[in-house]
Amino acid sequence: MVTRRIRQTDSHALPVRGGAYTDIRELIRLRHGSKELDISNANKARNPLSGLLASNFRGRGIDFAEVRTYQPGDDVRTIDWRVTARTGEAHTKLFQEEKERPVLILVDQSQSMFFGSRLAFKSVIAAEVGALLAWTALDRGDRVGGVVFSEQGHREVRPRRSKHSVLRLLHEINDFNQRLSQQAPAASNQNYLVEALRNLRRVVKHGCAVFIVSDFSTLADNGNEEARLHLTQLARHNDLVGIHISDPLERHLPRPDLYSITNGTDRARINTASQKFRQAYQQHFEQQVTDLRHEFSRHKSPLFELSTAEPVLTSLVQQYNDYARAATLPGRNPRG
Repeated sequence: MVTRRIRQTDSHALPVRGGAYTDIRELIRLRHGSKELDISNANKARNPLSGLLASNFRGRGIDFAEVRTYQPGDDVRTIDWRVTARTGEAHTKLFQEEKERPVLILVDQSQSMFFGSRLAFKSVIAAEVGALLAWTALDRGDRVGGVVFSEQGHREVRPRRSKHSVLRLLHEINDFNQRLSQQAPAASNQNYLVEALRNLRRVVKHGCAVFIVSDFSTLADNGNEEARLHLTQLARHNDLVGIHISDPLERHLPRPDLYSITNGTDRARINTASQKFRQAYQQHFEQQVTDLRHEFSRHKSPLFELSTAEPVLTSLVQQYNDYARAATLPGRNPRG
């Protein structure tokens, strides 16, 4: 990721509908809300999300970026022999990749995402994030595509630099979202994340920006080694960014009381008065998040964490600013 700080933005600049279901008109209108976020300084990106989309994939592009110590696997053709001779240690040149490149957005619309206790359901937040990233990428001149998935299957949109491609992706996201219901599907595929990642790898080309927007519930619960393998392969030649969506009730139980809960089919009662149970519940969630952070850190890829209790853009921009600020500190690498 390019470590340029981006401006904090008033969350009211974007029209966010919230609720349990998406509205395709709102997803489309996010483009116009995004255009209100212009930055007057011409040297900065027009949209604050552009910093998140800027490439960190170092290839043989046209713009020289920096010189760093040679690392195993670097192209020997990029060795800076003058610096090497002066320092006595091998150094290599890095080049910023050309601006245009494919941006692929993987959006989770599975049954576990159909939950929320605050501003919106997780599935709606994921859809809004996908729309914001897609419109921003298109405004940057990048090719935009993606994969929308759930237990019932997936739908892919090949990356193209056109408004039609973004609209098709948004319609696919909205269609999957509208199929979500309180009642779980009679027959569902619990390996849906694996299949989505497998198909994403089939579509992706080297040097893409890949965003995965999900609660990553199956990755955490099932110890899914195949999904981790796909993440490793994706991160090897692409910029991989994880965006984790959660709800406050997944982290903390509600105040002590006796509650009736249902998944749309079965009904049960839970007592949240037990301090031991409350602590175990919180620790379970925190361990899942810790494991997920470790997984992305292992790939030297950022993981941004969004909550259904916070405005999407405000939270995402704040976290990116923190990430970019950390990258500017001597000896710090926020991706590892």
